[in-house]
Amino acid sequence: MSDRPMRTIDDRNLRDALAESGIRSDGARALARHVQAEIASGRFPPGYRLPTERELSECFSASRGAVRRVLGHFKSLGAITQVVGSGTFVSERAAELFTPPTAEASVVSPSAGSMAGQVSPAQLMEARLLIEPQMVSLIVRFATAADFERMDDCLAQSEAATSIEAFEHWDGALHQAFAEATHNSFFLRILELTNVVREEGEWGRLKRISLTPERRERYETQHRAIVAALRDRDQEMARVLLEEHLVEVKRNLFGRS
Repeated sequence: MSDRPMRTIDDRNLRDALAESGIRSDGARALARHVQAEIASGRFPPGYRLPTERELSECFSASRGAVRRVLGHFKSLGAITQVVGSGTFVSERAAELFTPPTAEASVVSPSAGSMAGQVSPAQLMEARLLIEPQMVSLIVRFATAADFERMDDCLAQSEAATSIEAFEHWDGALHQAFAEATHNSFFLRILELTNVVREEGEWGRLKRISLTPERRERYETQHRAIVAALRDRDQEMARVLLEEHLVEVKRNLFGRS
Protein backbone atom coordinates (compact mmCIF):
# COMPACT_ATOMS: atom_id res chain seq x y z
CA MET A 1 0.00 0.00 0.00
CA SER A 2 1.16 3.53 -0.74
CA ASP A 3 2.72 5.65 2.05
CA ARG A 4 1.41 8.90 0.58
CA PRO A 5 -0.20 11.37 3.04
CA MET A 6 -3.74 10.56 4.10
CA ARG A 7 -6.46 12.68 2.46
CA THR A 8 -9.71 13.33 4.29
CA ILE A 9 -12.92 13.37 2.29
CA ASP A 10 -16.26 15.09 2.87
CA ASP A 11 -19.40 15.19 0.70
CA ARG A 12 -18.32 18.19 -1.32
CA ASN A 13 -14.81 17.19 -2.27
CA LEU A 14 -16.02 13.63 -2.86
CA ARG A 15 -18.40 15.02 -5.47
CA ASP A 16 -15.56 16.95 -7.11
CA ALA A 17 -13.25 13.93 -7.05
CA LEU A 18 -15.90 11.73 -8.68
CA ALA A 19 -16.42 14.28 -11.43
CA GLU A 20 -12.67 14.43 -12.07
CA SER A 21 -12.66 10.63 -12.35
CA GLY A 22 -15.44 10.71 -14.93
CA ILE A 23 -18.02 9.27 -12.50
CA ARG A 24 -21.11 11.33 -13.23
CA SER A 25 -24.15 9.04 -13.37
CA ASP A 26 -26.70 9.43 -10.57
CA GLY A 27 -26.48 5.77 -9.58
CA ALA A 28 -22.69 5.74 -9.39
CA ARG A 29 -22.57 8.93 -7.34
CA ALA A 30 -25.25 7.57 -5.00
CA LEU A 31 -23.15 4.43 -4.55
CA ALA A 32 -20.07 6.50 -3.76
CA ARG A 33 -21.92 8.57 -1.17
CA HIS A 34 -23.38 5.41 0.35
CA VAL A 35 -19.96 3.77 0.73
CA GLN A 36 -18.51 6.96 2.21
CA ALA A 37 -21.38 7.38 4.69
CA GLU A 38 -21.33 3.75 5.80
CA ILE A 39 -17.58 3.78 6.39
CA ALA A 40 -17.68 7.14 8.19
CA SER A 41 -20.51 5.98 10.48
CA GLY A 42 -18.77 2.72 11.36
CA ARG A 43 -21.47 0.56 9.83
CA PHE A 44 -18.80 -0.62 7.36
CA PRO A 45 -15.94 -1.33 9.82
CA PRO A 46 -12.40 -2.37 8.80
CA GLY A 47 -12.53 -5.83 7.23
CA TYR A 48 -16.18 -5.49 6.21
CA ARG A 49 -16.86 -7.25 2.90
CA LEU A 50 -18.79 -5.10 0.44
CA PRO A 51 -21.53 -6.59 -1.77
CA THR A 52 -20.50 -7.88 -5.17
CA GLU A 53 -20.28 -5.61 -8.21
CA ARG A 54 -23.45 -7.22 -9.56
CA GLU A 55 -25.35 -6.56 -6.34
CA LEU A 56 -24.17 -2.95 -6.17
CA SER A 57 -25.04 -2.46 -9.83
CA GLU A 58 -28.60 -3.68 -9.28
CA CYS A 59 -29.10 -1.84 -6.00
CA PHE A 60 -27.96 1.56 -7.30
CA SER A 61 -29.05 1.23 -10.94
CA ALA A 62 -25.48 1.78 -12.10
CA SER A 63 -23.61 -0.06 -14.83
CA ARG A 64 -21.00 -2.63 -13.82
CA GLY A 65 -18.37 -0.36 -15.37
CA ALA A 66 -19.52 2.58 -13.25
CA VAL A 67 -19.45 0.42 -10.12
CA ARG A 68 -15.88 -0.65 -10.94
CA ARG A 69 -14.85 2.99 -11.39
CA VAL A 70 -16.37 3.94 -8.03
CA LEU A 71 -14.64 1.06 -6.28
CA GLY A 72 -11.42 1.90 -8.09
CA HIS A 73 -11.67 5.46 -6.80
CA PHE A 74 -12.02 4.30 -3.19
CA LYS A 75 -9.21 1.79 -3.71
CA SER A 76 -6.92 4.57 -4.96
CA LEU A 77 -7.68 6.50 -1.76
CA GLY A 78 -6.79 3.49 0.36
CA ALA A 79 -10.33 3.10 1.71
CA ILE A 80 -10.85 -0.41 0.35
CA THR A 81 -8.80 -3.40 -0.75
CA GLN A 82 -9.71 -5.95 -3.39
CA VAL A 83 -8.65 -9.59 -3.24
CA VAL A 84 -9.14 -11.64 -6.39
CA GLY A 85 -11.50 -14.51 -5.66
CA SER A 86 -12.44 -13.16 -2.23
CA GLY A 87 -14.04 -9.77 -2.74
CA THR A 88 -13.79 -6.11 -1.74
CA PHE A 89 -13.06 -5.17 1.86
CA VAL A 90 -12.93 -1.97 3.93
CA SER A 91 -9.32 -1.18 4.80
CA GLU A 92 -7.87 -0.46 8.22
CA ARG A 93 -7.22 3.13 7.11
CA ALA A 94 -10.75 3.86 5.91
CA ALA A 95 -12.21 5.36 9.10
CA GLU A 96 -9.27 7.77 9.38
CA LEU A 97 -9.71 8.72 5.75
CA PHE A 98 -13.32 9.78 6.19
CA THR A 99 -13.01 11.28 9.68
CA PRO A 100 -10.51 14.15 9.94
CA PRO A 101 -8.01 13.18 12.69
CA THR A 102 -8.39 16.39 14.70
CA ALA A 103 -8.86 16.96 18.41
CA GLU A 104 -12.36 18.25 17.71
CA ALA A 105 -13.31 15.05 15.91
CA SER A 106 -11.94 12.83 18.64
CA VAL A 107 -14.09 14.64 21.19
CA VAL A 108 -17.27 15.23 19.24
CA SER A 109 -17.75 11.82 17.65
CA PRO A 110 -17.80 9.71 20.83
CA SER A 111 -19.97 12.34 22.52
CA ALA A 112 -22.49 12.18 19.70
CA GLY A 113 -22.63 8.41 19.92
CA SER A 114 -23.17 8.36 23.67
CA MET A 115 -25.73 11.16 23.51
CA ALA A 116 -27.67 9.29 20.82
CA GLY A 117 -28.23 6.43 23.22
CA GLN A 118 -29.88 8.83 25.67
CA VAL A 119 -32.20 10.55 23.19
CA SER A 120 -35.61 8.97 22.67
CA PRO A 121 -37.47 9.21 19.34
CA ALA A 122 -40.01 11.52 21.02
CA GLN A 123 -37.27 13.85 22.25
CA LEU A 124 -35.71 13.80 18.79
CA MET A 125 -38.94 14.91 17.12
CA GLU A 126 -39.47 17.71 19.65
CA ALA A 127 -35.95 18.98 18.93
CA ARG A 128 -36.35 18.66 15.17
CA LEU A 129 -39.53 20.75 15.28
CA LEU A 130 -37.62 23.51 17.03
CA ILE A 131 -34.39 23.33 15.03
CA GLU A 132 -34.99 22.30 11.42
CA PRO A 133 -37.39 25.13 10.47
CA GLN A 134 -34.70 27.57 11.63
CA MET A 135 -32.43 26.30 8.86
CA VAL A 136 -34.73 27.61 6.16
CA SER A 137 -33.57 31.23 6.21
CA LEU A 138 -29.95 30.18 5.76
CA ILE A 139 -30.80 27.70 2.99
CA VAL A 140 -32.70 30.41 1.12
CA ARG A 141 -29.72 32.74 1.43
CA PHE A 142 -26.80 30.41 0.82
CA ALA A 143 -27.88 27.22 -1.00
CA THR A 144 -26.01 26.57 -4.25
CA ALA A 145 -26.92 24.70 -7.41
CA ALA A 146 -24.89 21.76 -6.10
CA ASP A 147 -26.95 21.75 -2.90
CA PHE A 148 -30.18 21.52 -4.86
CA GLU A 149 -28.68 18.80 -7.04
CA ARG A 150 -28.00 16.82 -3.86
CA MET A 151 -31.58 17.35 -2.67
CA ASP A 152 -32.95 16.21 -6.03
CA ASP A 153 -30.80 13.07 -5.86
CA CYS A 154 -32.11 12.27 -2.37
CA LEU A 155 -35.67 12.77 -3.57
CA ALA A 156 -35.17 10.44 -6.52
CA GLN A 157 -33.44 7.79 -4.43
CA SER A 158 -36.07 7.85 -1.66
CA GLU A 159 -38.89 7.55 -4.18
CA ALA A 160 -37.13 4.62 -5.88
CA ALA A 161 -36.42 2.85 -2.58
CA THR A 162 -37.90 -0.65 -2.40
CA SER A 163 -37.68 -1.11 1.38
CA ILE A 164 -38.51 0.89 4.48
CA GLU A 165 -34.83 0.85 5.45
CA ALA A 166 -33.76 2.31 2.11
CA PHE A 167 -36.50 4.94 2.21
CA GLU A 168 -35.50 5.90 5.75
CA HIS A 169 -31.85 6.21 4.69
CA TRP A 170 -32.65 8.61 1.86
CA ASP A 171 -35.22 10.48 3.95
CA GLY A 172 -32.45 11.14 6.48
CA ALA A 173 -30.05 12.03 3.68
CA LEU A 174 -32.49 14.67 2.38
CA HIS A 175 -32.74 16.36 5.76
CA GLN A 176 -28.94 16.14 6.01
CA ALA A 177 -28.80 17.87 2.61
CA PHE A 178 -30.93 20.67 4.06
CA ALA A 179 -28.34 21.12 6.82
CA GLU A 180 -25.47 21.10 4.32
CA ALA A 181 -27.25 23.77 2.29
CA THR A 182 -27.15 26.18 5.24
CA HIS A 183 -23.33 26.17 4.98
CA ASN A 184 -23.35 26.41 8.76
CA SER A 185 -21.38 23.80 10.70
CA PHE A 186 -23.67 23.99 13.75
CA PHE A 187 -26.72 22.81 11.84
CA LEU A 188 -24.64 20.17 10.09
CA ARG A 189 -23.50 18.75 13.46
CA ILE A 190 -27.08 18.72 14.74
CA LEU A 191 -28.39 16.81 11.72
CA GLU A 192 -25.51 14.34 11.96
CA LEU A 193 -26.60 13.58 15.51
CA THR A 194 -30.21 13.36 14.34
CA ASN A 195 -29.30 10.64 11.87
CA VAL A 196 -27.35 8.74 14.54
CA VAL A 197 -30.49 8.66 16.69
CA ARG A 198 -32.59 7.61 13.70
CA GLU A 199 -30.40 4.54 13.33
CA GLU A 200 -31.34 3.35 16.82
CA GLY A 201 -33.62 0.31 16.99
CA GLU A 202 -36.58 2.08 18.60
CA TRP A 203 -36.84 4.65 15.81
CA GLY A 204 -36.73 1.89 13.19
CA ARG A 205 -39.46 -0.06 14.99
CA LEU A 206 -41.73 2.99 15.14
CA LYS A 207 -41.11 3.79 11.48
CA ARG A 208 -41.92 0.25 10.36
CA ILE A 209 -45.18 0.33 12.30
CA SER A 210 -46.23 3.80 11.16
CA LEU A 211 -45.02 4.02 7.55
CA THR A 212 -47.93 2.90 5.40
CA PRO A 213 -47.76 3.22 1.59
CA GLU A 214 -50.16 6.16 1.82
CA ARG A 215 -48.04 7.96 4.38
CA ARG A 216 -44.87 7.33 2.42
CA GLU A 217 -46.50 8.86 -0.67
CA ARG A 218 -47.58 11.82 1.44
CA TYR A 219 -44.02 12.32 2.76
CA GLU A 220 -42.63 12.18 -0.77
CA THR A 221 -45.11 14.85 -1.89
CA GLN A 222 -44.19 17.02 1.08
CA HIS A 223 -40.46 16.60 0.41
CA ARG A 224 -40.93 17.69 -3.22
CA ALA A 225 -42.90 20.75 -2.13
CA ILE A 226 -40.29 21.75 0.47
CA VAL A 227 -37.44 21.52 -2.03
CA ALA A 228 -39.44 23.46 -4.63
CA ALA A 229 -40.10 26.28 -2.15
CA LEU A 230 -36.44 26.39 -1.16
CA ARG A 231 -35.38 26.52 -4.80
CA ASP A 232 -37.80 29.41 -5.33
CA ARG A 233 -36.17 31.13 -2.31
CA ASP A 234 -39.63 31.34 -0.73
CA GLN A 235 -38.60 31.41 2.90
CA GLU A 236 -42.04 31.64 4.50
CA MET A 237 -43.56 28.88 2.36
CA ALA A 238 -40.60 26.57 2.87
CA ARG A 239 -40.70 27.06 6.63
CA VAL A 240 -44.44 26.36 6.81
CA LEU A 241 -44.13 23.25 4.64
CA LEU A 242 -41.22 21.89 6.66
CA GLU A 243 -43.02 22.47 9.96
CA GLU A 244 -46.18 20.80 8.63
CA HIS A 245 -44.14 17.83 7.45
CA LEU A 246 -42.41 17.35 10.80
CA VAL A 247 -45.68 17.72 12.70
CA GLU A 248 -47.25 15.05 10.52
CA VAL A 249 -44.29 12.70 10.98
CA LYS A 250 -44.51 13.19 14.75
CA ARG A 251 -48.26 12.53 14.76
CA ASN A 252 -47.86 9.37 12.68
CA LEU A 253 -45.08 8.05 14.89
CA PHE A 254 -46.64 8.73 18.27
CA GLY A 255 -50.32 9.46 17.71
CA ARG A 256 -52.14 12.57 18.83
CA SER A 257 -51.19 13.75 22.33
